[in-house]
Amino acid sequence: MEKWFESDNFFNSLYPTAIQLAAKKHWTPLEVAKKAAEFLAINPKETVLDIGSGAGKFCLIAAHFYPEVQFVGAEQREDLVILSNELKDQLGLKNVQFIHENITNLDFKKYSHFYFYNAFYENIEGTQKIDYKVPYSEKLYDYYNLCLYKQLKKKPAGTRIATFHSLGNEIPDGYEVLQTNFADYLHYWIKT
Repeated sequence: MEKWFESDNFFNSLYPTAIQLAAKKHWTPLEVAKKAAEFLAINPKETVLDIGSGAGKFCLIAAHFYPEVQFVGAEQREDLVILSNELKDQLGLKNVQFIHENITNLDFKKYSHFYFYNAFYENIEGTQKIDYKVPYSEKLYDYYNLCLYKQLKKKPAGTRIATFHSLGNEIPDGYEVLQTNFADYLHYWIKT
């Protein structure tokens, strides 16, 4: 099992071909997942939510390296949720689950910290799409960002967020960037 977590090539080979082809644009690289999880996995009693978990790569990697922390991936594509849960079982990970849900229906009170790999960006015209199973529009991009902004605003001081390839417009005032990695694409935020 350990070999799957040695490189992106090994890990991505767990997925069907179509998912592998989308990996470079849509799934978190292994080293990024490890660094983001290191920042977010600070307390075993807390739960980390991956907002728009896609094929589940961040949560699966994070759960492997931080088995004492709970990870939840929320994704609006049911087929990706099913696939992610199958991989979780195949890898024997007990501290991760994937739920079929849209960001607008989630209760953020259940979660302590958050990972966000710009899950809404594919709504912008001209960007590469994962598939065409969900509706896309600039209005949805703005609406999802606003929903996320409002939810994060309610979170208490000490809440952590790791964002990758994010424009930052979903992060409310009161959060500050502690550090960045990977050419400033990965940001570590904390609510003060």
